[in-house]
Amino acid sequence: MSKNIMKTSPALASVLALLALSLPGCKKHEEAHVPEPHKIVATTPIAKDITITQAYVCQIHSQRHIELRALESGYLEAIPVKEGQAVKKGELLFQVLPTVYQARYDAAVAEAQVAKLELSYSEGLAVKKIVAPTAVALLQAKVAKAQAEVETAKAELDFMSVEAPFDGIIDRLYEQQGSLVDEGARLTTLSDNSIMWVYFNVPEARYLEYKKTLEQHEADLQIVLRLADGSHFDHMGKINAIEADFNNETGNIAFRADFPNPDRLLRHGQTGTVLINRVLKDAIVIPQRAAFEILDKRYVYVVDKENVAHQRQIETDKELDDIYVIKEGLAASDTIVLEGTRQVRDGDKVECEHQAPEVVLANLKYHAE
Repeated sequence: MSKNIMKTSPALASVLALLALSLPGCKKHEEAHVPEPHKIVATTPIAKDITITQAYVCQIHSQRHIELRALESGYLEAIPVKEGQAVKKGELLFQVLPTVYQARYDAAVAEAQVAKLELSYSEGLAVKKIVAPTAVALLQAKVAKAQAEVETAKAELDFMSVEAPFDGIIDRLYEQQGSLVDEGARLTTLSDNSIMWVYFNVPEARYLEYKKTLEQHEADLQIVLRLADGSHFDHMGKINAIEADFNNETGNIAFRADFPNPDRLLRHGQTGTVLINRVLKDAIVIPQRAAFEILDKRYVYVVDKENVAHQRQIETDKELDDIYVIKEGLAASDTIVLEGTRQVRDGDKVECEHQAPEVVLANLKYHAE
């Protein structure tokens, strides 16, 4: 009897198992395992004015920066200027002892006066027909020659004085009083710092962007100079020149921005950073953490009216610190998944906790997924 029960127990067990599956309680157990909607944080893109900044390391130059050299050899007399002094156009900077050239000039002046007296005397005799006209003509030529020699001697004498060709600032003095200088010896440099020329190198792609679009909207550009200590120069600049050739080694081309320098804060040889700021009107922006990449393409999850998430490809125009500027793929009316993108799949039904885009953007630097 016990052996028969043992033989039939597996069959009874199978029947009991089938009966158990058909019971109402088991169906409720299965329904309890139906996945619930994903709880995610959602927001919407926002249209706002965005400032795009491009930064370039720069070199600062005076608009005029020249070397002053001795035009003639000789001994330097007292130097009336000091290093770092501001001077005016025509102000005497250096004087070379002019003894020889002064004597040469005085002799030339005397010769010219003698020639003029001879000519005057001969002209009087020519009126009385005592002297031939040809003799008068020869004396006139002699006077002209003597006058030319005076002008030559005067120019040589002027070479002994070095004057400021424009308003500027004196640099280091390379020679001191009493020094014997040769012709062409460097005495100092003079810088006109009223306007500063700031040079910076721009990649080819940025150059093309500037020529195609930005040049026509130059009034919308803000050219800012950031100094070595991190502060911003008080005056705005303007792009006034682009060099003719690209550097074949770097692929860059040099731009020049001009900055007024009324307070003479900037000096020749300084360095800094040029910031080109441009405002994008009503740009569509989203937080960077709302997007994800697949094979070098960017996507977001867009939630429709039925709370179903759909994967959508987007194209970005600019990438800032915490946001993307959208070029194509999204509108300001779309709802996108902000947090929880890794738990969502295309076609999933989601439960949204909506955050206003203004609040999201205001707290971007304090959150990370």
